[in-house]
Amino acid sequence: MIPSVYLTGDVPGTGGVLKERPEDFLVEEIPAYEPVGRGEHIYLMVQKTNIATMPMVNIIARHFGVPVHAVGYAGLKDKVAITRQLISVHTPGKTATDFPSIQHPKITVLWADQHENKLRRGHLKGNRFSIRVRGVQPGKVTLAKRVLERLERSGVPNRLGEQRFGFALNNHLVGRAILLGDDAAAVNFLLHPPGETRQTLDTQRALFREGKYAEAAALMPDTAETERAVMVALARGATPAKAIASIGHVQRQFLMSSLQSAIFNGLLDRRLLGGTFDKLLAGDLAFKHDNGAVFVVDDAVLADPDTAGRLERIEISPSGAMWGTAMPQVTGASAPLEAAALAEFGIKPEDFEAFEKRTGEQVKGERRPLRVPVAYPDYEGGSDEFGPYVRCAFELPPGSFATVVMREVMKPELAGGTTVGMAEGDER
Repeated sequence: MIPSVYLTGDVPGTGGVLKERPEDFLVEEIPAYEPVGRGEHIYLMVQKTNIATMPMVNIIARHFGVPVHAVGYAGLKDKVAITRQLISVHTPGKTATDFPSIQHPKITVLWADQHENKLRRGHLKGNRFSIRVRGVQPGKVTLAKRVLERLERSGVPNRLGEQRFGFALNNHLVGRAILLGDDAAAVNFLLHPPGETRQTLDTQRALFREGKYAEAAALMPDTAETERAVMVALARGATPAKAIASIGHVQRQFLMSSLQSAIFNGLLDRRLLGGTFDKLLAGDLAFKHDNGAVFVVDDAVLADPDTAGRLERIEISPSGAMWGTAMPQVTGASAPLEAAALAEFGIKPEDFEAFEKRTGEQVKGERRPLRVPVAYPDYEGGSDEFGPYVRCAFELPPGSFATVVMREVMKPELAGGTTVGMAEGDER
């Protein structure tokens, strides 16, 4: 899932290390709206440190004595970080003053208010990041400056970050096997992935290979919820199909999203290599950044003088396929590119329809912009008690990955540096 091509490939990377400590990676949500001061939902601005969003949601649900589905959040935030995000809790007839303060070493409530509706995924304007790269000399800030200023003008390729694919970078392969109904392969990719994995699970994976499912399940940590569910099912004598069926709906959706993400990233690489990731082709579906709508790019659109200006201002961008049964499809020159990105994974459009008929679960699909704006970039080189650093700050719209921007800055596999610390998507 590492980029095969960089938009700023002519600018050397800074190298360096991300997330040596949580305070090096600061994220703050920009809410889509403010609470109105009344309603059945308590809104909390929460600062969390070194904890993923879903464990935090579980802690908050237990504190207020509500089911997990009564807690709303706008987006998942990084684990190895200090993040500020808005949370809603459905407590009809009660306000925050009816509950004691949350006492937790990793969670602080900055303010509380009331609102009339639950906070939903995507209900935010964007995220503001302030990220320190360690293991670099402050003078390399000039390279970061060149990259960020370029990305501010052109937009950043809207790649799905590697955290979407897990520690073994194979979540998409689990999703592919589930889509195609190859349950045995799905179990093996999940519990015995090739390549680098979390060392903390080495013992459990060895027990799985020996067929000692119950022993492996007993040793699975809380963060390996999906693996443990499958291992427990196997220990009870379940077939691979029933073991995969034991995966929770949200986790199955995440695995399918990982597959969609891998296909999208492949398309994005094709458009980058072809020089068209920021250009419209006849038959494209252009994405409007102000409201997320798409429209068909025909000859009249291409001939309209305003189209070039809207592209330059990143008001519109070409979109790519997050494949599914209800996804609008392109025509013309970009159609073969999208088909090739799908075929690279040995998948056909009708496989999504077959999955829906077989399981009753729909993979709807959507259009995702091939680029997004990088707003208000800032950069500095410095040193503190932990050593030298280069700090990069910027804003991104919802659903975009700061690690993708930082890969353009650092180019770790080219500069000899290493990025560490992954987001909660790695935990499935």
